[in-house]
Amino acid sequence: MLIRKPAVAGQFYPASKSHLENEVKKYLSVSGKKRDCIGVVSPHAGYIYSGPVAGALFASINVPQRVIVISPNHTGEGAAAAIMPEGVWEMPSGNIEIDSALSAKLMANCGELKADIRAHIAEHSLEVQLPFLQYCRPDLKIVPITVSHLRFDICDKIGKAIAKTIKADASSSKGRILIVASSDMTHYEPATIAGVKDKKAIERVLVLDPKGLLDICAKERITMCGVIPAAIMLIAAKELGAAKGELVKYATSGDITHDMESVVGYAGMMVY
Repeated sequence: MLIRKPAVAGQFYPASKSHLENEVKKYLSVSGKKRDCIGVVSPHAGYIYSGPVAGALFASINVPQRVIVISPNHTGEGAAAAIMPEGVWEMPSGNIEIDSALSAKLMANCGELKADIRAHIAEHSLEVQLPFLQYCRPDLKIVPITVSHLRFDICDKIGKAIAKTIKADASSSKGRILIVASSDMTHYEPATIAGVKDKKAIERVLVLDPKGLLDICAKERITMCGVIPAAIMLIAAKELGAAKGELVKYATSGDITHDMESVVGYAGMMVY
């Protein structure tokens, strides 16, 4: 059985089960109505920086048992669209099972998705989503997908294949499937500039415009590292009938460090 060991426990989030659960619980302690969503965009920095945004997001949604998590590939390892097809992710709060049946169906519907663990071994951006998802849903099962920079037509194929797979599964008794796109926003620019740039990208997400999101990030040089995962999520969500996007929370690292000359932006967004 494939076992994916934690790569950034003790760096991006606490390595101790009790400390991790307490920290996640703190970030999730946001009151409000929960909503069923088709997809979300969630940040993936160290929890001290992006935890309040991720917490506000996941506190606002009902997390189902099964989640497809799509992250950018920061390491350059593995296939361009790499899926870990089976096994478990070992986490401080306990192992998370990969939904091998759902993974197999996704690969059958999409030749671009390649079974490849190499892209996942050291990738932090997918891993940091899991403690929030696992806390909200202890019986969580995941399908981990990590993607490099892809052309829009490939994003379109993957997004539509995800939607096709979820539609075919709708008649099962296993319940909804959530799509999580892992992304931070602008990197290492003054807060005033980051805010303006990020607003333009966020607007494209909220109107469910995946091509427009890719185009505006290229045109304005918006360093949204998970723009490809976000575009894929939007493509799938539109195919699944999504009609609206909503910004739950936006912040920057400067809110914590008070250094407003070089910040990273974080946005928690949901699509339903």
